[in-house]
Amino acid sequence: MKITFIMPSIGKKPGDLSYVKTWQMEPLQIAILSALTPSDINREFYDDRLENINYETQTDLVAITVETYTARRSYEIAYQFRKKNVKVVMGGFHATLVPEEVRQYCDILFVGEAEGLWEKLIIDLKNNELKSEYINHSPLSLANIFPDRTIFSGKRYQKLGLIETGRGCTFNCDFCSIQKFYKRTYRYRPLEDVVTELKSLPYKYYFFVDDNIVANIVHAKKLFTALIPLKIKWFTQGSINMADDPELLDLMKRSGCLGVLIGFESLNDKTLSSMNKGINLKHDREKSILKIQAAGIKIYGTFVFGHENDQEKDFDKTFRFVLKHKFFIAAFNHLVPFPGTEMYERFKRNGSLINEKYWLDHNYCFGDVSYRPQNFSAETLSRLCFLYRKKFYSTASIFTRFFNRTNFQHFSHPFFYLLISILSRRDAKKRQGLPMGTGQAYE
Repeated sequence: MKITFIMPSIGKKPGDLSYVKTWQMEPLQIAILSALTPSDINREFYDDRLENINYETQTDLVAITVETYTARRSYEIAYQFRKKNVKVVMGGFHATLVPEEVRQYCDILFVGEAEGLWEKLIIDLKNNELKSEYINHSPLSLANIFPDRTIFSGKRYQKLGLIETGRGCTFNCDFCSIQKFYKRTYRYRPLEDVVTELKSLPYKYYFFVDDNIVANIVHAKKLFTALIPLKIKWFTQGSINMADDPELLDLMKRSGCLGVLIGFESLNDKTLSSMNKGINLKHDREKSILKIQAAGIKIYGTFVFGHENDQEKDFDKTFRFVLKHKFFIAAFNHLVPFPGTEMYERFKRNGSLINEKYWLDHNYCFGDVSYRPQNFSAETLSRLCFLYRKKFYSTASIFTRFFNRTNFQHFSHPFFYLLISILSRRDAKKRQGLPMGTGQAYE
């Protein structure tokens, strides 16, 4: 018996066979599914971002993980297998948040987290008793979960180890699908499991994929203390309140933290309030940035534009802000109303959505705005985001931000900064206009 796992791409531009380099990282969710699959079942894996899918493969089940931006491509892939009477199971964020759509394009719908439920699906597969849907109402403990990375053998990913130490976020940002998927909860893996996994891996750099690694400050301090003896280098994502705890920042740095992604979202307090980003309103962003950088930690700041209070001048204000503070990386993104979020439902009610299922629109591309902003046209908002991404990665901006003391803590850091800047500049251009899917039939 065999299961074929597939990681879909978003799509590819006509005539461009390569994919966005910074998106070519190991899909941790596939490694977890592989680990949950008994050894007596053969497994194969195709990563649509890196290679062609063999639709002629002899397999008993195809498993596809679906996100909103990969939904159309997922349906195209599923269609090809289902034509050959191969059963397809779909799961992931998109399948959980809009199950009524996804079930139209697969044989088996998988809702929620995999642990505890995937094993039941496997038993049903062996007994030829597969159900039409599997819904995980009660997620299990994250103990004893060790991803099976042998499934990645032969594939050329970025040389960066992805590690999960916890899942979820307790904040209530109205645009975020994370808090909807995990229902505003946060759970973490046992420290000994995280340390055991790290000791088994050969990477020089790691990225902790937690949505907010400091969601539980007490646990975070224990985690960082446990990481110190490992002498690794790592990046992660976290909320701005980390700046209030000097001990936490010290432990982060001593444990090997090179940088952290922080969702600043906006410099406009009215905008932060409207999106329920209350945590950012409680902290002085200027002082917080200085504290984090003084600890020797680089900042990747993300900003979102297109709220009802946003105006064109906010782009320039934000650009000057990130230059002033010499951010390692910054993202100038437009709002994306992901299905299942409070924002999506609000936009749907007030008629702001240009297309309620924009992710399935053959004319919709990465970088396009899917709703009608109040103070911009959709085209203008898209153009401004792309313009300021290019400005941020311009030679002048790279040079200005180069002279940040966090770039000179080790002789390799300046070279690392330049490499990331050049790669990000190229990928920002490559992402813009990337189509959803390939234009193939999917129904």
